[in-house]
Amino acid sequence: MTVTTLDPKTALIVVDLQKGVVSLPTAHPMDGVVKHVGALTRAFRGHGLPVVLVNVAGGAPGRTEQARGHREFPAGWTDLIPELDRQPQDHVVTKHTPGAFTNTGLEAHLRALGVTQVVIVGVATSNGVEVTARQAYELGFNVTLATDALTDLQADAHAYSVTRVFPRIGETGATQDIIDLLEMSA
Repeated sequence: MTVTTLDPKTALIVVDLQKGVVSLPTAHPMDGVVKHVGALTRAFRGHGLPVVLVNVAGGAPGRTEQARGHREFPAGWTDLIPELDRQPQDHVVTKHTPGAFTNTGLEAHLRALGVTQVVIVGVATSNGVEVTARQAYELGFNVTLATDALTDLQADAHAYSVTRVFPRIGETGATQDIIDLLEMSA
């Protein structure tokens, strides 16, 4: 289903578009994802709507069957990519778990701004993006995911999240669909 509406106070959440993550091999070309995310950040800022830039600087504790990569990151790995054109009014969240709401104060920040809906983009579709979307949904936010502004390390994981998970917790649409709705509501 295509996104049907945007609430008057909708925030954009950009997940893990940071130097270390964007250097990993992904299922879809990162240039296209970054281009779409850039268009959304410009549109949200242009409409005076909140932009949240999220990076990851650690992992949740606990045992897992699958190896979980680095516990310590090289210098610059967590730096947000310059294409995001970070602005003074942007809210930056550094997370240590897959979801952007866990122990970060993000919910309180969004509530204080009167936000009722979030548009979520970034990497990885089946991890940071999906967990953040699930958390937002559980917290009562309306959730929209820009499917052309997402990618994953694995194509099948991306496809499963987009086709099976996201329709149950929100609406999906292309970047241009979301920008068109922003323009109509102006």
